[in-house]
Formats: sequence, C-alpha cells, structure tokens
Amino acid sequence: MMTDGTVIFINGTSSSGKTAIVHALQNLLVEPYLEAGIDKFIFMMPERYLDRPLWDDVLGLADKAGDAGHDLVHGMHRAVAELSRAGCNVVADHVVVEAAWARDLMKQFADLPVYLVGIQCPLGVLEERERSRKNRTLGQAKLQFPVIHQYCRYDLEVDTSNLSPEECALHIKERLSKPPQALKQMRQML
Repeated sequence: MMTDGTVIFINGTSSSGKTAIVHALQNLLVEPYLEAGIDKFIFMMPERYLDRPLWDDVLGLADKAGDAGHDLVHGMHRAVAELSRAGCNVVADHVVVEAAWARDLMKQFADLPVYLVGIQCPLGVLEERERSRKNRTLGQAKLQFPVIHQYCRYDLEVDTSNLSPEECALHIKERLSKPPQALKQMRQML
C-alpha cells in the first residue's frame, strides 16, 4: 500500500517571501518535495491572459477571483491532492483570498497529511518589496493583506520581516515532526 505524500501549503500575500521559502525547503528537506503552487498553475495559462486587463477579466483581482481563477485554484487543489495520493511530497505557495478556497482545501485534503503555514509580514515591508521587485504589480499585497489569513488556521506561522527564507524553512522542518492540525481545526470551526 502506498503512503500518501506530505503536503506543505505556504499561504501569504504577494511579495511575502513564499517562493524563497519553497526553494529553501526543497534544499533543506531530505526527501524530494515537488513545487506545485499557485504561480506554477497561473503560468500554465496562455500568455495573453497574464497581462492586464485580460488577467482581471478572466482570473480576477488580487483579492477576488474571477471564474477562471476559481477553476484554476480548485484544479490546483485536486492536482496537489492526487500527487500526494500517488506518494509524492509537495510544497506549494498559495494566496487564500477566498473563503471558497479554504473550504475546498478542507474538502480535498481531509484525509491527507497537509500542513498549512502562514506567512506574516508587515504591510510596509510588503509594499517596499513590491516596489523594489520589477516583476510585481504594485498594490497586490495591500489588497490581499486584510484577507490573506482570514479563512485559514495554521500549523505554523513565520514572519519573513525578521526571518530569512532558510530560517523559516528550518522552523517548518521542525514542525513536520508533529502531525498537522490546522485543517482539522478549520473543519471544527465550521
């Protein structure tokens, strides 16, 4: 019988440091972890959808999804769940800005070993990171900031304003030694 792979979802706003933590975890963890987060799925879209205003019309805004955005996230959840059921470990960045996405996480991953990690970072730091990075849409973090942690409970939270990606990864690795609880707590809240 195949053992389900471990899934680590890293939830935070744009420019919070999720991707750097994903890569630090991949380098730190002994077992291989596939990177299968939201950015990977967004960039599967035809290139014409990746520019505004078509992005806004199809995928939605930074804090609200359009129909295609909902389909994309629900598809990502199912793909990651199937990777886990196939025995693959997965680390995935996420931006849970919709209550429906949190509910779908609970549904799709009810029987799987899934850790939810919340990425904290002050808004001023996020906005400075957006300005300094040339590949970000200004204002995304500000739109996501009030809702990003509204729908989730976490197995662990880390603050990227005072921890490096490698330090965050070490904290996450340590947390993996205990069973995940966040999704169970989220289900009990409903």
